[in-house]
Parts: sequence; structure tokens; C-alpha cells
Amino acid sequence: MKKDTEETTVEVPLSFMATLMADVKNLPETDSLVEGPVISVAKSCVYVDLGPIGTGIIYGREFINARDVIKKLNIGDTITAKVVDTNNEDGYIELSLKEARQAIIWSEAEEAIKSKKSLELPIKDANKGGLIIEWQGIQGFLPASQLRSEHYPRIDDGDKDKILGELRKLIGKRILVTIIGASPKEGKLIFSEKEQGVKEKREISGKYSDGDELDGSISGIVDFGVFVKLEDGIEGLVHISEIGWGLVDDPRKIFKLGEKVRVKVIEIKDGKISLSLKALKENPWKDAEKRYKKGDTVTGIVIKFNNYGALVSLEEGVAGLVHISEFGTEEDLRKKLELGKTYTFTITLFDAKDQKMTLSHTEKK
Repeated sequence: MKKDTEETTVEVPLSFMATLMADVKNLPETDSLVEGPVISVAKSCVYVDLGPIGTGIIYGREFINARDVIKKLNIGDTITAKVVDTNNEDGYIELSLKEARQAIIWSEAEEAIKSKKSLELPIKDANKGGLIIEWQGIQGFLPASQLRSEHYPRIDDGDKDKILGELRKLIGKRILVTIIGASPKEGKLIFSEKEQGVKEKREISGKYSDGDELDGSISGIVDFGVFVKLEDGIEGLVHISEIGWGLVDDPRKIFKLGEKVRVKVIEIKDGKISLSLKALKENPWKDAEKRYKKGDTVTGIVIKFNNYGALVSLEEGVAGLVHISEFGTEEDLRKKLELGKTYTFTITLFDAKDQKMTLSHTEKK
């Protein structure tokens, strides 16, 4: 194959190349990375000295793909390239600069994952699932679930279009992220913002302790609970199970954004503060233990159906299960017991310590 060498400044011996390559042992494998100084730059190819393994060449499609980089090359510059072919008909080792660069970037991504390296990157775009971020020419995705609380979209009704609108407000801003996933085959990166804030984690750990009672305001309402702002830049989560002793299906029906609340710190872990509202209220099971026992006949309201039967409330925060096996099928259960109606039951198990109660419907026919 004839190569264009009009601008070559160092003569490359072609006649002995194949012979030399035949004598070289331990040739690099295809797709491996090699390094060496540039010994010649021509109009359509670049020659690289690879030492004892021979001479590398970048030409054809690989030359075109890397022309922007090649324009900046000077003789003597050391470059890293990826081996494309070791059986070139002229005895050269065919190289790729572009593929080498990609291999290096993915290697750097893996290192960044291991070291949890912080990267300050601009947000390029947004979709209903999260944000689009680019790093070293590779497009990555930051799921909304991986956003820190101050950037998480606060939408009362969970409307996806509204969520997208909130996420789009972040386009153009620079945020600190870490890479948590890399897929070279798919050409994708996954980012997280939650891995950041090591300094803030130390500040939170030093400022708050389990058991602290604090004043705050509702800063976000989601399906799984409410976020409470304790001070600028610091929020905690009240999980739906910690809102009250009674059944809570939808936090949006109970709270409003900006509403003042008093909460109790129940856990601080990895820079996250878990809060409770019900921990500041008297446990209704303690008092209920004085009024209920196994065998009592009671009245209760059906408040929820689940896979095991019907949940029946005797009073706020004190509820028991009527098992589906008592009715045979879910259809029969729902025929006998209607949501929101009051019926008579017999207590078959009452354990105030573990807050467990089972009931039997006594009005069966």
C-alpha cells in the first residue's frame, strides 16, 4: 500500500519493515494501547516509533477521524494510540487515535467511580426521568432519584409535565456530581448528585443528634413522605410511616408547602437526616392496652384493603387486620365489608407492645 510521504521529515525505512516485524516477538494485541513518539507527519498518515515492536501508522479512516488532533501534532510528541491491526501488508502496526482516546476516557470513568471523584459539570438538558450531563464528550444521565433534596422537583400532585418543568429550570447550571455507572458498549454514563456533600455530611453529624426536637417547615411533599427544611441547605425526610400513628395514604392531603412543623430526629446516616412527627405524639397503643383485650367485641371502621384482608380502625392509630381467609376470596370479603363503613368484630389477638391486632367479623351470615 502506497503512503503519502511528501511532508515526512524523518525517513521511514519501508523495505525492511516486514522483515523486522517478522522477527519481533510479543506483538501487542489488537485493541491494546501503545505509546510512542511521532517520527513523521504526512498529508495522509502519521508514523509512530513503537520501539522494539516496530513502527505504527495512522492512516485512512483513522487519519480522517483524528485529523483535528493530528493538526496539532509535532515530531517528537508522545502519543497513546489503540492497536487496530498488527498484520498490515507493509509491516506497520495500524493505530487509532480516536479509539485510544475513547478507551482512556472509559478507563478514567472507571477510576472516577472507584475514587468517587467529584466533578463539576453543566446540565445540558432534562427529561421526565432526570437530567442530561456531558463529560469528556460522553453523554450521561442523572436520574431524578439521584438528585440532592434541594434540587429534587417538589410537585404536590406528582404531575410528570410539572416535574419536567422544574427539572428544566436546572439546565445550564453547574452541579457537583460523581459517576456511579459506566457502560462503554452503550456509550453511557450514570451520574449521582447524592454522593456529594462530604463537608455537609460532617456539618450535619456535628450539629444534629438522634433525639433532637426541631422546628422546620414543609419544603417538599412526595408519595413516600415529606421533606422538612431545618435551615438553609439542610433538609430531613419524614417517611410516610413516621407521619402519624394512623394510616396515611397520601401526605398531600395532610400538609401544605411552607407549613410549620415540629419534628424529632430519629436517625442520621450518610449525611441524611430521618425525622418523625409521630414520635412527638403519644403512642395510642399504650392507652389502648387498658381498654382492649383478646375476646372483646368491638366496633371498627374499614379503612383499607390489602393482599391479606381488610384493615379496621378501632380508634385513631389503633388498627387491626381481618384476614381474607375468613371470607375465602377477596370478592367475598369486599361484599361483606365496605370501605368506610362500621362493623362489629371480635378481637382474636391484641399485642400492644408490637402494635399488632387481629379481628374476626362477627356479623357473618
